[in-house]
Amino acid sequence: MKIVGVGCGPKMMTEAAILTVQSATLIYGSDRAIELAAAYIPEDCEVHSITDYKALRSLPDEAVVLSTGDPMLAGLGYLDGEVIPGISSLSYAAAQMHLPLTRVVLVNAHGKDHKKAREETTGIVTDGRIAVIIADPAFLVETLANALEAAGQHCQVAICESLGYPEERISTGNTHAPPIPEGDLFIVVAGNW
Repeated sequence: MKIVGVGCGPKMMTEAAILTVQSATLIYGSDRAIELAAAYIPEDCEVHSITDYKALRSLPDEAVVLSTGDPMLAGLGYLDGEVIPGISSLSYAAAQMHLPLTRVVLVNAHGKDHKKAREETTGIVTDGRIAVIIADPAFLVETLANALEAAGQHCQVAICESLGYPEERISTGNTHAPPIPEGDLFIVVAGNW
């Protein structure tokens, strides 16, 4: 099996990912991942939307599994098989915001304990680093800003939404006046940069 990162948005696939998809005979992916790779999927390829993520472990060797962003960044890289990376929201946001990746620490709050993510973020910012939080729609940026303020960490806060898409939006503020996401597909950046 091959696990292919299709990037965080349109035109974010690597050449290796494109070549793998172009030679596939059996593809599985989320609707969004399939849409991102659609231009490279052969007409005679069997394509399935993922309905049961647990069943992915039992796919045949020739299967290509599409993962949005990069499979190793909160994606499907846990599956056995060859992983072909994609351009992640982390890499893309860092490039757009000129954030040095050597100062960035990733926090995964997507479907995770948000209180723990806030505590982790506070520690990262206290250490002088930049936290990049993979959020989910229920993650409250204002609550994060309040937690940072309560810890004495007055810093910048940014929301990066729909990265790579035409409606991409990167809005900045600070812990006193944090930006608020407008959609469900976003990451949060906190720290001083």
